[in-house]
Amino acid sequence: MRQKDFIFNIFILLFLNLLIKPFWVLGIDVGVQNRVGAEQYGLYFAVFNFTFLFNTILDMGITNFNNRNIARHNHLLQKHISGIITLKLLLAALYLVITFIAALFIGYEGIQLKILLFAAINQALNSLILYLRSNISALLYFKIDSVLSVLDRLLMILICSFLLWGGRTTEPFQIIWFLYAQTAAYLITVVVALTIILYKIGRFKLSWNRSFALMILKKSFPFAILYLLMSFYNRIDSVMIERILPSSIAAYQTGVYASVFRLLDALVMISYLFSVILLPLFSKMLKNKEELTPIIHVSFSLLFFFSTTAVVILLFFRVPILELLYRDHISASARVLQFLIPCLIPISFTYIFGTLLTANGNMKMLNITSLVGIALNIALNLILIPRLHATGAAIASLSTQTLICVIQFFLALRILGVSIKVLPIGKTLLYLILFIGGVYLINRFLPFSSLYMIVISCIFAVSLAFATQLIPLSLLKSLKIEDE
Repeated sequence: MRQKDFIFNIFILLFLNLLIKPFWVLGIDVGVQNRVGAEQYGLYFAVFNFTFLFNTILDMGITNFNNRNIARHNHLLQKHISGIITLKLLLAALYLVITFIAALFIGYEGIQLKILLFAAINQALNSLILYLRSNISALLYFKIDSVLSVLDRLLMILICSFLLWGGRTTEPFQIIWFLYAQTAAYLITVVVALTIILYKIGRFKLSWNRSFALMILKKSFPFAILYLLMSFYNRIDSVMIERILPSSIAAYQTGVYASVFRLLDALVMISYLFSVILLPLFSKMLKNKEELTPIIHVSFSLLFFFSTTAVVILLFFRVPILELLYRDHISASARVLQFLIPCLIPISFTYIFGTLLTANGNMKMLNITSLVGIALNIALNLILIPRLHATGAAIASLSTQTLICVIQFFLALRILGVSIKVLPIGKTLLYLILFIGGVYLINRFLPFSSLYMIVISCIFAVSLAFATQLIPLSLLKSLKIEDE
């Protein structure tokens, strides 16, 4: 029953996100960069990622702790929500103050500070949305959470489409408008999510209880440290490019890195969706001492298929794909893509094994692992960025993500007694070898345009996945439309 419910809900979540988010990334986000240029977008991207470095202050691990806790104890939702929302509002105010102090310290000024203000506000709103959604997913209302997961992007698409192509503005599109659109979309999503929760639990009012706040912060602190460390090794690359390189090339190289990171980030979001369902599901199953093997097996199979297929296709067709998306810096972006896009594979697997360790409460080991990742990432960036620019940052990221993935996998084996036999190693290797060979032949010998060859490669991937039993047909037949 768990496996059937998991498969159905993950397919609903994937369907909605694949319907909305590719247009956001490839249509709106790319459209904005093409309209404002690599340098202006690179400035926005560096500042945006700078605000990520302090995101831990916004949440302090509350969202992941809350997801795990409410999944195990549903009755605590009504008791906790008033105090936690009040606490998050206070943390948002603290976050804004600390972010601005840090920005002034490193020399941000003028337009950088204006971008920073709205980027920081948007981070605060997004953090609140994630907390509200954590309550909904913890109750295992995955279909409602699936809709909320795309609502903000859908609203941004509508607003930005009007600004980019509506023909109602006389001024050229400005990057700050992009931030305004995000703010409006996040505010509406907060209202919708809060309304749904109120419908489920009844009325509540904001309240402050110092003892309760300290208790929540104490319990969520290990989650906060983990999020902080992960934010650093996931987001510090673009900040280091912008700070290390000479000002004459820093913004351009950051823009080049952003052009590829956008693709990786969009693909990673698909893998992240698995963790949205896996964290509360693993938490409840571990509490009830249920067998984890079926869920781990199907998660690994699906994420292996998705990540390796996407990476192989993007590597083989990187230039035509980049030419389809961007007007400039194609060759520079192609060099970065060779090393940055393969990060999708180790990141995808951390959303299984890292989530499993999180659900089990092994925060100390996860935090130590992240510290190792940060040390490696910063060291490699300091060495490689001055020499290879954005490509150096991509190599540093791939090395870091691979190390983190390997460590988390072996921790799951040792701590939770997960057997390596649960993974379909033979089927994955067979699929990968045949798929790489097939795409090579498609790219080498078929007399079609790149777009047609990409479509053929995707069809070949799905057919091969079923043929090798990497994704057995019985998996689709087991779908069951039922919520817990």
